[in-house]
Amino acid sequence: MRERVPVVVQGRRRGSSARALWNVAEVAVTLGVVLLLLVAHQLWWTNRQAREGAERQVHALEEEWGRDSDDFHDSRDSRDSGVEQPAPSGGAEDAPASDPDDADPPSPRQQQAAPAPAPRWDQAYAVLRIPRIGIRVPVAEGVSKSGVLNKGYVGHYGRTAQPGQGGNFALAGHRNTHGEPFRRIDRLRGGDELVVETKGAVYTYVVDKTLAQTSAGDSGVIAPVPRSRVKPGHGYSSPGYYITLTTCTPEYTSKYRLIVWGKLQSMRPR
Repeated sequence: MRERVPVVVQGRRRGSSARALWNVAEVAVTLGVVLLLLVAHQLWWTNRQAREGAERQVHALEEEWGRDSDDFHDSRDSRDSGVEQPAPSGGAEDAPASDPDDADPPSPRQQQAAPAPAPRWDQAYAVLRIPRIGIRVPVAEGVSKSGVLNKGYVGHYGRTAQPGQGGNFALAGHRNTHGEPFRRIDRLRGGDELVVETKGAVYTYVVDKTLAQTSAGDSGVIAPVPRSRVKPGHGYSSPGYYITLTTCTPEYTSKYRLIVWGKLQSMRPR
């Protein structure tokens, strides 16, 4: 009897292995493209959208304030010409303005006598300008991501002071993605101006101190008298008129917080 020799088809095995390798390569390339698109979306597209939206909001606020200013001057001109006008209703906006040439901020008692009205949640109501790093960005009430920070705005911490008031006007902003308005605040130095414009006044703060890194839970940095509870010796020990900028550090992480503090130098009516 003849012994049969088994026949092994090498080509089929090689063909199956090649197809498997090809499929794995296709999946890897697809995943790579998807990841690349996600990175491009986060680092480029969200920045573009947020910056354009923030700039439109700044223009809208400035136009609104310009109209209000024109209405005010028209009203005063009418009074001067003898036309009777309705009596003012009172409130913070009707309070007499301080002397523009007076660089000293008003006393806490004066500030408390005419507090600024609280803005609506998520409402953009001020503009922050930082000449040193070329920033001009809206300030909105609250620090929610979807409602404020992801729009490229700077958010005001609730329960902290409003601009020009005694205490601590505390703000948060993204350092990376979504407009990243606070990306370069690590470059700020003592004496740099932080200008806050509102409907009624312009407040100029100057950078005084910085804290390169603290924990995300260090709530002392936005207290009325800002002082780190994690790193003793960083902050202040007496009441004043402060501004605080907070953002994430190191870049592209949210593990720690970078802090910039300033003091109110001057205020003038619009």
